[in-house]
Amino acid sequence: MTRERRRGVLSIDEGTTGTRAAVVLDDGGAAPAAYLPISVRSRDHLLVEQDATEIWVNTVQVCRTALDRAAADGVEITGVSISTQRATVLLWDTVTGTPLSQAVVWQDRRYAARMREWEPEWDAHLIEHTGRPVGSRAPLLWAAEEIAGNEAARRAHDQGRLAFGSIDTWLVWKLTGGARHVMSATNAVALGAYDLRTGDWHGPWVEFLGCPRDVLPRIVDEDDDFGFTDPAVLGVRLPVLSVMGDQHAAMIALGAHLPGQATCVHGTGTFVDAVAGDRPPAHRSRVPGVLTLVGWRSRGVPVFSLEGYASTTGSAMRWLCEEIGLFESPAQLAQLAREHTGPIRVMFLPALAGLRTPVWSPEATGLLTGLSLSTTRAELARGILNGFAHSVCDLLEGVEEAMGRPVTELFCGGGLATSDVLMSSQADLLGRPVRRARDNESASLRGAAYLGGVRAGLWPSVSAAVAGLAAAPAFEPTLPDAERQEARAEWRDLLARHVTVAAPGARPSAPGPRGPEPDPQEESPS
Repeated sequence: MTRERRRGVLSIDEGTTGTRAAVVLDDGGAAPAAYLPISVRSRDHLLVEQDATEIWVNTVQVCRTALDRAAADGVEITGVSISTQRATVLLWDTVTGTPLSQAVVWQDRRYAARMREWEPEWDAHLIEHTGRPVGSRAPLLWAAEEIAGNEAARRAHDQGRLAFGSIDTWLVWKLTGGARHVMSATNAVALGAYDLRTGDWHGPWVEFLGCPRDVLPRIVDEDDDFGFTDPAVLGVRLPVLSVMGDQHAAMIALGAHLPGQATCVHGTGTFVDAVAGDRPPAHRSRVPGVLTLVGWRSRGVPVFSLEGYASTTGSAMRWLCEEIGLFESPAQLAQLAREHTGPIRVMFLPALAGLRTPVWSPEATGLLTGLSLSTTRAELARGILNGFAHSVCDLLEGVEEAMGRPVTELFCGGGLATSDVLMSSQADLLGRPVRRARDNESASLRGAAYLGGVRAGLWPSVSAAVAGLAAAPAFEPTLPDAERQEARAEWRDLLARHVTVAAPGARPSAPGPRGPEPDPQEESPS
């Protein structure tokens, strides 16, 4: 008897620190991924950049590796899906295909001080139309200034051969041989100039920032027509089935499809996203850092979400292990944290690139406190993971307060979510169960592929794609409520003593402070 041939989607996950590609099979699982790291450079504490050419070369290499594996396994590839870090942008020459700038990463804060001056005039208007205030990043302002100050970009614009876009725009343009200059809605909303009601660029803000409209990509649904891959690139002509931001792809894969369901994804940063429904949610109260986003747009129908994020959790882990060498690896840190069973006096605030929730302070720095001669490496490790868990609490409390309703289910994923200690700490400090989704490390890969696979006929719906996966195990809280409240109070006190707020009256207090909201992303992290 001949076995029916397997089918799958080649899925690309373009993160901030690495590129991976894998084939997501018709049973919902992902084949082993091919992976290559991406360099991230910071010329000073505000600038964060990447090499767009490196991103492209790595993408082609991991895709070819994944396709070779699929061919060896006899898997039929039905198309390509892409998830990317959000709000990382660049300019390129559409004739030569050459980047004319570095890619400015979503963590970049070069405009934070200048943009604060615009808050009184623009915050209320932008919150109404785009779901976010002025914030601390302005990719379209960067594009305008780069065109003005970069001779190559200015000359390309004068000749009608300049394109602007985020990483998804760049990859689709390169994969299709320049046939499509588009941006998915989940990536466009992260740039801060997406009109939630029209689904297009918000003209007044684009004009104020000075970005020429002729370099902007067309905004499309996540499962729109993205054209076909150029056979000269991957050796095969395949439809590009779906493109979306990585955090929203993770929402689909981890199972957050209905209003009230939420995900917590630990990547370069930690993102908490809650499904809000088919209309932009009216924030019940203004919470710093909690923004309205498009979860995804499919066949013209949007699903909105609320998001809060901490920009340096996974990157703080990398910094602790690789940059200053406190631990040999994240795995060693997690193992040491598991070994500590006594009191935890160490507290770690992972604000290495500013703080957004529960208080808006882009100038905030990280903090490691509670050290004494009796502090062990195990207690230090446990305190670091507790700091990540407290950050998750801040984000979830902010999202719930803005939404005006509790989150009904929280699904966790990402690299840090593999730590049982962190998951248990999150449950204890939240006072509710948290679920670690199966195969959570591949969530962004799989989520984008599920949406694209529905278009290709592999599944009738994204819920059907997820239904075949094993149920997510739950971590139940074990900390008595009085101790939980005491731990959260100590955390808020730490923030109040350490963090310099960006506006009068914006100071941490239970259940959450008030103040101007920042621009997230990032990125994604992504």
